Amino acid sequence: MSRRGYSRIAIGIFFLCMIGWITWRAASGDGAAMPVLAEKDIPLSEDAAAGQSPSYVQWLRTEASRPSTGGAKVEIKVPAVQYSAASAEAGIVRRQDPARNAEVVEWNNAKGWLEWKVEVPQDGVYNLALDYMPLEGSFSEIVRGVQIDGSYPFAEAERIAFDRQWKDAKYPYDRNSIGNEIRPVQQEIRVWSMIRAANYAVSSEPLRWPLTKGVHTIRLVGVKEPLALASLALVSPDPIPTYADYTGRHSTDGGPRDWFGQIEAERYTNKSAVSTRTLSVAEPFVSPDAHGRLVYNAVGGTSWDKPGQSIEWEIAVPASGYYAIDLKYFQGYNGKANAYRTVLIDGQVPFQEMLHYRLAPNTALQIKPIAGPDGKPYLFYLTEGKHRLKLVVDNSLIRPAVLALNEMGRRIQSIEQEIRALSGNYGYGSDQNIDTARTWDIKKIYPEMENKLQSVIDDMTVVRDYLQGLNQAVTDPTTALSTIINQIGELRQDVNELPNRIGEFGDIATVLGTWIKSIESQAVQLDYIVVRTPDTDPGFKVPNTWDKVKYTTANFVRTFFQNYSTNELNDKKALTIWVQRGRDYVDLLQTLIEQEFTPKTGIKVNVNLIPAQGNQNVLLMGNASGDQPDLALGVGMETPVDFAMRGAAEDLTRFPGFAEVMKRFNPGLMRSYEYDQKVYGLPETQTYNMLFYRTDIFDRLGLKPPDTWEDVMKLLPSLQENGMTFKYPKTMDKTIHSNLTTSTAYSFHYALPYYQHEAEFFTPNGLQPQLTTAEGLAAFKQYTELFSKYSLPQDVPAFINHFRLGDMPIGISDFMLNIQLSAAAPELDGRWRMLPLPGIRRPDGTVARWAPQETTSAFMLKKSERKEEAWKFLEWWTSDAIQSRFGNDIESFAGTEYRWYTANTAAMQKLPWSEDDLKALNEQDRWAKNVPYVPGYYFLTREMDFAWINTVLDGQPGREALEQSEMSLRREMMRKQEEFGLTPDDNLHLAPYTNPYRRE
Repeated sequence: MSRRGYSRIAIGIFFLCMIGWITWRAASGDGAAMPVLAEKDIPLSEDAAAGQSPSYVQWLRTEASRPSTGGAKVEIKVPAVQYSAASAEAGIVRRQDPARNAEVVEWNNAKGWLEWKVEVPQDGVYNLALDYMPLEGSFSEIVRGVQIDGSYPFAEAERIAFDRQWKDAKYPYDRNSIGNEIRPVQQEIRVWSMIRAANYAVSSEPLRWPLTKGVHTIRLVGVKEPLALASLALVSPDPIPTYADYTGRHSTDGGPRDWFGQIEAERYTNKSAVSTRTLSVAEPFVSPDAHGRLVYNAVGGTSWDKPGQSIEWEIAVPASGYYAIDLKYFQGYNGKANAYRTVLIDGQVPFQEMLHYRLAPNTALQIKPIAGPDGKPYLFYLTEGKHRLKLVVDNSLIRPAVLALNEMGRRIQSIEQEIRALSGNYGYGSDQNIDTARTWDIKKIYPEMENKLQSVIDDMTVVRDYLQGLNQAVTDPTTALSTIINQIGELRQDVNELPNRIGEFGDIATVLGTWIKSIESQAVQLDYIVVRTPDTDPGFKVPNTWDKVKYTTANFVRTFFQNYSTNELNDKKALTIWVQRGRDYVDLLQTLIEQEFTPKTGIKVNVNLIPAQGNQNVLLMGNASGDQPDLALGVGMETPVDFAMRGAAEDLTRFPGFAEVMKRFNPGLMRSYEYDQKVYGLPETQTYNMLFYRTDIFDRLGLKPPDTWEDVMKLLPSLQENGMTFKYPKTMDKTIHSNLTTSTAYSFHYALPYYQHEAEFFTPNGLQPQLTTAEGLAAFKQYTELFSKYSLPQDVPAFINHFRLGDMPIGISDFMLNIQLSAAAPELDGRWRMLPLPGIRRPDGTVARWAPQETTSAFMLKKSERKEEAWKFLEWWTSDAIQSRFGNDIESFAGTEYRWYTANTAAMQKLPWSEDDLKALNEQDRWAKNVPYVPGYYFLTREMDFAWINTVLDGQPGREALEQSEMSLRREMMRKQEEFGLTPDDNLHLAPYTNPYRRE
């Protein structure tokens, strides 16, 4: 090794030592004890929100929730085929099932309802158990609403989740050419299960249903996913003993004196959420050690953080007796907040202390026994042989605080509505439509205003103190709550200024919505589990600072010798592809190539990752240096034409079968890949913008979702009178687009009105801008008046938070919001819909919903020496069968958050969308119309933004602002045309596109 190499090692060791010392010092302080408040101290209104049943948490505080004592255990079982009624849309089918040796019913969709008559022998509370099996569907949990005698007894009854079970389809994992493990797809374990309805967001025990003696009607209401039903039962709740009672049931004799077993956490037998993933961890004493490679040696983390998500392992003991259970876990995802898991052995909670068991926060993987407050391990009685250990994410101690904060959000919104109604200011934002010269006497008009604000302060203080007592620490969310409390306190000090500070209410709502999500997070990472006899010391270690320094140094030295690039292992004769996507996508692509493409064509393929940022620069430098790939995948929508303008992309129209390949895509998308009557790339994925609205809020207000922009304008006064507004995406939603790969400018906000008014941005020859046509001026007027006249919010960085809170119950957003709402806002299931965008009604009665759709791209490099092989790959990769398989496979092992938004219109139909969502997406897809790329195109977004700023913020007339921007855009286009050798006599042939797409 060179002297420079040794110097780098020495410097690295020095800095690692410094970092370790600072980290140890930062973690060594102890905080003062926080007062502990009881859950019942949290203020919850006994009145349910309009149109909703009361919360289960509130109901649990009543005597009616207590199980009756003294009566015999009751179990009333009803075969599913003995249903008393069913709706037609449920499509119920009866069949004989060999596993149950009985007739069962199949509910092959998530529509309609199915109900039974059940006779209850005595008053009391009961658990509801279903004997069910998942049917083929998507990767989401099964959800049904449960009504008793025609109504939901509590709000959570509207969505009762029944888990699907998943496991790795293959083990050991495959490895790629440099030794990194590749996650396999997930396999569903489709078996019959008798499960008691539960909701770990509100209760660690199965839900209790209050019933009186007599005949009752139990109705299941379809919400999500199909299932088969064998029976349902009403069962008396099982009493759970205390730990003291539990340990007194069995003799302490028996079992080996010195024994332990280690279970790797990543080797689970099943999990309830396909999105719960294995992780690769590199640190001392992790099991197994990755040795500098990507080895999936842990499980969980932020993919195991939502209530009800469970992981189950098989454990085995050599003899009957009491055993301790140790967990090696990391719980530092949410600062100093606790995380909770309910522990089950063989499907049962062994004793009460295993309900919402606390996992304390830490800063690194630590080995801790499942133990009591005194640190003494709990002992579990296990008979000889195999058992099942399940850990379930449990949020029941947190949920009352979240419900209270949501309720406070509604109270703050109500105060805001009153102030807006008084002042007539319905502008959304901190400085919209505020008349600072006007004075108000709020104390006289609303004498109770100070008390209302003080009530919010008092209640929020209780919630903050409850959370701090629960965690015995000041956490980031409680710090945010303290900030809100202070902000409301400042508003209360001078209520006469409230009309001039109206925008602060929206800021409070945003902060509240953001931190509520953080409060709910329950992420935990597991390395391994140890089952041992009580006095056994397995000798497992956790690293100290010196261990970490040695390990990190070894990894650092390893980088000088170990190969981390597949480029060096590439077959020089193989097709080379650079992919700008996450590793999971690339690993799956490599697997498909090895299984499907290479065996069928004989073409070997080298697949390499390129950085997520700056992909075009990487490709440009590679092309200039002669180290370019044959194909690039996952790049920005603009990249193929950008390269074509510079003579660096290959025209695809010259290859055999191109016309057939083109039929796979919406021609409206292909406008972004055409340049001078040639096509230089193909779309891989496409991103729709859709209309989302809260059905519960619209029903309460008696409103209908808009179909046209005229409907939107009529809707806005009703929304604004209620302190609500409509979200139009002037800027990109950072919550949704944090991992967007394309670098193209976001053009949706101005392109939508232009195209819906039948306007174009460039002349037919592609050499001149035309922003100021009559159609363009009308479009710009509509676009700017949304903000200047109708006071829509100019920047909404996290629409999902406002949508959940209800102050923006309708708006336009990327259709990835559909997935986010399903994953992050389960409380809204069944209370929102996704619809096509509003449009402009044409003379023939159709509504023109033209809008651009963002894509990621695949294209061929001009310098490729394997163009025929590259074209065969593009034909294969964009085919219906491969796109649908890739989409389903990536979602199976990474979860719905990784849904593949294929641009192949036929494959899109085979992805796990619901019937209603797919119908809405297909309608919007008909109106896809992308902006063509011409020299200087990148100035279009900049100049449209300038025109908007000049008109909306500076009050400049729209025509004048557009003319100014058009002139600037023309100059830049002429400059680029000269650079690329174009003359005013040239013609880029921008073909008109006026008819919506029809899928064959």
